[in-house]
Amino acid sequence: MLQAAMKPCVCQERHQPRQIVLTGGPGAGKTAILELIRLFFCEHVRTLPEAAGIVFGGRFPRSARPDLRQAAQRAIFHVQRELESTVQADNLAVVLCDRGTVDCSAYWLGEGDLFAAVGTTREAELARYAAVIHLRTPTSAIAYNRDNPLRIESMEEAALIDARIATQWEGHPRRFFVEPTEDFLSKASHTLKLLRDEVPECCRQHVKTFLWDGEAAATAHG
Repeated sequence: MLQAAMKPCVCQERHQPRQIVLTGGPGAGKTAILELIRLFFCEHVRTLPEAAGIVFGGRFPRSARPDLRQAAQRAIFHVQRELESTVQADNLAVVLCDRGTVDCSAYWLGEGDLFAAVGTTREAELARYAAVIHLRTPTSAIAYNRDNPLRIESMEEAALIDARIATQWEGHPRRFFVEPTEDFLSKASHTLKLLRDEVPECCRQHVKTFLWDGEAAATAHG
């Protein structure tokens, strides 16, 4: 695991925290990119762990049965909400969420609706986040990473999940897609450039310039 080597941020500003989601289907590269973010961004950018990893890593039942699938997504939703609440008192510029509450609806199976089941609406959950960066899942078997022991999806299943995630986040006014690239570092560079543009000017100096050299292939979608 990469270890952060950045010095403490010298800025003394009181920040207004903005929640930003890093999402995408299985194998999209979120884990590796989050490690780069922890390495190159300052202390005012906090990354939260993935709620699903906490739930399933704690041996919550994982099944294709609709009732168990729905129970799991309700649990993940509430863990995500509580994770986000843990950093609200800190002086952060960006709270970067490894998926957001809306992602749970992409994994919902069977009757009913996730948002109704947890007492909210899709519109209310979209409004919780200032921006959404969606890493698209690779369609090449060579590029599809299955190193995560909690990842059980085939490449085809991952592509379908990625499409459902994109559908659930439709309508967010500041949504960005980062397409797969032959060179993963290019994909990472595009993602970090997007995130750098979201942090205050006083914190941008900490990001290594070589990580966003060249043209960004990410495109914004309203």
